[in-house]
Amino acid sequence: MTEPIIEVSNLAHRYGDFEAVRGISFSVERGEIFSFLGPNGAGKSTAINVLTTLLHLQRGSARVAGFDVATEPARVRESIGIVFQEVTLDRDMTCWEILEFHGSLYRMPHQQRRERIDELLDLVELEGKRDTLTKHLSGGMKRRLEIARGLMTRPKVLFLDEPTIGLDPQTRRRMWDYIKSVNEEGTTIFLTTHYMDEADHLSNRVSIIDHGLIIATGPAWELKNALGEDLIYLETSDDAAAGAALRGMPEVTGVQEKTRGFIAHVSQDGSHLLPRIMEALQGHGIRIHTVNLKKPSMDDVFVHFTGRDLRDEGAERPGAAHSRAMRR
Repeated sequence: MTEPIIEVSNLAHRYGDFEAVRGISFSVERGEIFSFLGPNGAGKSTAINVLTTLLHLQRGSARVAGFDVATEPARVRESIGIVFQEVTLDRDMTCWEILEFHGSLYRMPHQQRRERIDELLDLVELEGKRDTLTKHLSGGMKRRLEIARGLMTRPKVLFLDEPTIGLDPQTRRRMWDYIKSVNEEGTTIFLTTHYMDEADHLSNRVSIIDHGLIIATGPAWELKNALGEDLIYLETSDDAAAGAALRGMPEVTGVQEKTRGFIAHVSQDGSHLLPRIMEALQGHGIRIHTVNLKKPSMDDVFVHFTGRDLRDEGAERPGAAHSRAMRR
């Protein structure tokens, strides 16, 4: 078995009295797409800033591409590419100049830079915009250019912090295609997102992080399967009695109460089981007002493990780290 390309043990970080990351441990395998899924403020950006050496390691240990983030930060930075939440492109430089400048910073040989720029502009479909100032690019084009810049030095790991935030659905899906194509070329992807569908569609494995803690990890399909084969949402004339009745059925693996109604987790095809459920409830004199059958989604997984819907609250103060990065 190959050595993980990222290894994290008991990582913790606080801002004054606020503990943003509370002792998390995980590993990322070489060549996979690994996602941190969670709401804003969950600790995603803080963790990624520590791993990319933009924040000092306060507690725990972390290694990226075989290098210790605390004692070998320069070697870590040589091995990674980063795309931040905020756009960090110089508005008055062209696409070509952005990539040329980045390659020069890393002392890439002249001919190698030229070849790599042509290759990357073609990859992200910006070859027709090579001489366009970045201030004239659309949001999606800017994101694609930032990915190209992150790939300029052929990094072993590409960190993407909320890479599709603010993009329209069609552009987001195109971005997913670019991310997959980069991964297929051998680059390990570490992605943070609060989009359920993004984590589900892209990731080999997902870690759900909330309030600075990892609460579940696994392939998206495995996390969804843990909830049962199907989910049946019901609103009835007596939800408490209906839930109690269904808990007695061997095919019902769990009953989750909602503000209105409840969800029954079932271990077999819900379309075959539903008539029996309806008959059982009617036998108890319970009227069914609403019924809905669906497959488990990542939204359901998040609710299952956290007890609530994915919130979208205040961020976890990444600005200072990003400011330091821009001054480097």
